[in-house]
Amino acid sequence: MTRTVTALFREDFYLSTCEASVTGILEDGGIELDQTCFYATSGGQPGDTGFFEREDGSRITIVGTRHGETKEVIVHVPTEGQASPSVGEKLVLHIDWPRRYRLMRMHTACHLLSVVCPFPITGAAVGEEESRVDFDMSETIDKDQVTAALMKLVEENHPVYLQWITDEDLAANPGIVKSKNVRPPIGLGRVSLVCIGENSAIDSQPCGGTHVSETQEVGAIHIAKIEKKGKENRRFRIRFGAPEDRTAV
Repeated sequence: MTRTVTALFREDFYLSTCEASVTGILEDGGIELDQTCFYATSGGQPGDTGFFEREDGSRITIVGTRHGETKEVIVHVPTEGQASPSVGEKLVLHIDWPRRYRLMRMHTACHLLSVVCPFPITGAAVGEEESRVDFDMSETIDKDQVTAALMKLVEENHPVYLQWITDEDLAANPGIVKSKNVRPPIGLGRVSLVCIGENSAIDSQPCGGTHVSETQEVGAIHIAKIEKKGKENRRFRIRFGAPEDRTAV
C-alpha cells in the first residue's frame, strides 16, 4: 500500500520541527509518517538527518531521508538496532538544523552560479562544505571573476522565494529549465519555481530543494576549482569562505 505524506518543507524551508504520526514501517526499518519536515534526497540535495522524539522521551536517530515509490512517499531511515515505533504512534520530529541550513545556503549558491554562468547544467551535487555544478560549456573562464560575480549577487541581498506553476505552464515554457539531463518532476499537478530577485529579476527555475530567504544568508563563498570534464563540460566547485579562508562555514 502506498501512503502519501504531507511534505511540510515544500511550504516552509525553515521549519525544523513538527509533530507527526507513524503510518507505516517498512521491512528494512524505514519509517513513513503522515507529515514531515524532513527533506528527502532529490535534485542533488541530500536528505535530512536528525531524530524523532517519542512520548517517553527516548529518541530514534534518523541517518537519512529518501523517497519511496513516488515523490509523494517519503521514508525516514533510522540507525540500525534502534527500537521501532508503532503504527499510529505520535512523534516529534527534529531535523539537524545546522546541517540543513548549510545545505540551504549551498543550494542557493548553486542557483546563483547558474546566473553567473548561463550555460546548460549537466550535473550538480549539493554538499555541506563543497558543492559542484557541471555546465555544458567550452569557454575558458577565470574562477576569481566568477567568485566576484557570485559575491556581488550575495551582497546585493536579493529575495529568494517560491512560486507555483502548473504542469501545463511548465510544458508551455520549457526554456525555464536549466538542467540539460534532468527534467523537473511532473504529474503532481504543480511545480515549484525558486525565484531570486524582485519579480524574478535575477533568476527563476524549477526546483524542489530547500533555500535561504535572501541571498546574503549564503555568506562568503568562492569557486575553489574549475575542472575540464570533456571537450564541452566544465565542473565548478563551490566552497564556503573567501578563497584564502578554508575554515569558514
